[in-house]
Amino acid sequence: MSRRLILVLVIICLGCSAQSVPPEEVQRIESEVRVYYSIPPSVKITVGALRPSEFPGYQALTIHMDGKAKKQDYEFLLSNDGKTLLRFTKLDLTKDPYAEIMKKITLAGRPVRGNRDAKVTIVSFDDFECPFCSRMHQTLFPGLLSEYGDRVQFIYKDFPLTESHPWAIHAAVDANCLAAQSNDAYWEFADYIHRSQQEVSREKGREAQFAVLDRLTTEEGQKRSLDQAKLEACIKAQNEDAIQASLKEGDSLGVSGTPTLFINGRELDGAMPVADVRAAIDQALEQAGVSPPAHPTSSAPSASPSTRQ
Repeated sequence: MSRRLILVLVIICLGCSAQSVPPEEVQRIESEVRVYYSIPPSVKITVGALRPSEFPGYQALTIHMDGKAKKQDYEFLLSNDGKTLLRFTKLDLTKDPYAEIMKKITLAGRPVRGNRDAKVTIVSFDDFECPFCSRMHQTLFPGLLSEYGDRVQFIYKDFPLTESHPWAIHAAVDANCLAAQSNDAYWEFADYIHRSQQEVSREKGREAQFAVLDRLTTEEGQKRSLDQAKLEACIKAQNEDAIQASLKEGDSLGVSGTPTLFINGRELDGAMPVADVRAAIDQALEQAGVSPPAHPTSSAPSASPSTRQ
């Protein structure tokens, strides 16, 4: 009897812990959220079940927004009388938010420029066809790299904006084929493409553009004495799995345009002036117990970001 009684109590408690919001209330909540946050009709809004909250007089619920390019959950509080909806954000002060962001970025196997053991890591979500990425790339290399020397390491993650940049994914795949055999080959290819985008873009048709990229990749492999058979097989396969994983990772971090930098977890987009990029790197160095270098008085122009359509 005691076991049955316990089971009944557990079932009752589970039933009370999550209650569906009445349909008419769901409609009111959706309308209010859609108007207040200017959510377009193309975004589907789903109101989750009510559950107990730590705030007296309120219950918690999750509102899920599903757009074409992005899905995200938001936490709200609903008053017991159903008259007030509050946006709920709980911050955990026991954790370093920048360190938590860095934990979400997969760096294993990515080519590194700078000091692999540096206490400051600069991750750039990059698009090989993006003109603003080209500007940022030429600001970082050799400028900031030579300034900071072994104090930092630079790592690129792929975030090709396929709607506006038709050959960006192909370039990323080819670059990763080089990276699989040579860190230096990857960076030399990245340098060349970022400063010579027009060499690819002026070709008529995607197949011609892809052919130029494949030729440049092959030539880089020959120059570095890489395993040509392995490289050519990789180029031919055009496996996009790693690119898609990187895109998904960027989406989860809220990346919507390129270039987007994460400096030890602190996000900066390409519209930031170089002086502000330096300031963010210097602050990260100081927090890591490393003295920043002296800086030149003049600064290069900032790079505005390309955005996902």
